[in-house]
Amino acid sequence: MADIFISDSIKYIGVDDKTLDLFESQYVLPEGVSYNSYLILDDKIAVMDTADARMTTEWLANLKEALAGRTPDYLVITHIEPDHAGSIGELLNAYPQIRLVGNKKTFAMFNQFFDIELGERAVEVGEGSELNLGTHTLKFFLAPMVHWPEVMVVYESTDKVLFSADAFGKFGTLDSEDDEGWACEARRYYFNIVGKYGAQVQALLKKTAALDIRTICPLHGPVLNEDLEYYIDKYNTWSSYTPEDDGVTIAYASIHGNTAKAAKRLAEILEEKGAKKVSLFDLSRDDEAEAVEDAFRYDKMVLMSSSYDAGVFPPMERFLHHLKAKNYQNRRLALVENGSWAPSAAKTMRAIVETFKNVTICETVITIKSTMSEANERDMYILADEILG
Repeated sequence: MADIFISDSIKYIGVDDKTLDLFESQYVLPEGVSYNSYLILDDKIAVMDTADARMTTEWLANLKEALAGRTPDYLVITHIEPDHAGSIGELLNAYPQIRLVGNKKTFAMFNQFFDIELGERAVEVGEGSELNLGTHTLKFFLAPMVHWPEVMVVYESTDKVLFSADAFGKFGTLDSEDDEGWACEARRYYFNIVGKYGAQVQALLKKTAALDIRTICPLHGPVLNEDLEYYIDKYNTWSSYTPEDDGVTIAYASIHGNTAKAAKRLAEILEEKGAKKVSLFDLSRDDEAEAVEDAFRYDKMVLMSSSYDAGVFPPMERFLHHLKAKNYQNRRLALVENGSWAPSAAKTMRAIVETFKNVTICETVITIKSTMSEANERDMYILADEILG
């Protein structure tokens, strides 16, 4: 159990998982992930979420140690996703009288995961409902689709703590080395998991704006208790689809390496032209989630791909559909294609990106035929000027 102080009566009882390789079976976890859970000790005792079933034994040990012989009265379920609700069955076995606090949608989904009849143990709450524990009072705010339909966040008014569910979370365990700071893995987490639901995140930020929040307790990543304006401002920027930084992401999909060579040369030209940042991704080999992260972080992007089966090379097609699913918008784009006999990538890419909201596509489109020519390189200088504006 991480040595994290929240308050004299609110304890951290979460666990780190250093063995999971893929979050949601798709996002690489080089530093693992934490499943955060909290305990509020008062006249009545509330457990705030559980942990993934992978870590039930360790989580229950943390809970029992923090309880010091007492019995919990409530389990608050901020959402029923398995990485946070996976230990509910074992919790009910250990404490059969505990009551489960959730909203209408929580209990509608409960028996999809658990063959357990709750009866009077189910305590249904709604928007603005309050639960008094003694000196601590919990107030509930519904946050549908951030990022499950039954999500709610909980504000504790005595210690002024916001239990934020998956909002403000990040990849990585609590003891992992994090030289790049909170934002890097929080950004990758946000855009790949929550990114589609910017409007819903904006609605949640408006709901909580009037609260006096001194600590944010998310379900993944560190507890936040300093400079909260920084974290809230990042979420406001991300959820409004506003570019965070001035820079160019080059995402390329190359079959035999020729498109890759052209991408690297274009990156050099952009830097020569004064681009503040150029971020380069090989969509066949690099972590696609990081490419998505940088596509949202920067205000400009160049898509470079080989043609394939009269369309576009599949790694590029997959990347573009991922961006579309996450509501990519408000950026400037450029297209570069490669095709030895029937170039088709630019047309296919354009058909997809034209469905994005509020994107500007550069007029200059470069067609490489097998290997980059001197004429292609001259066109890259023109394209660089156009995309940099």
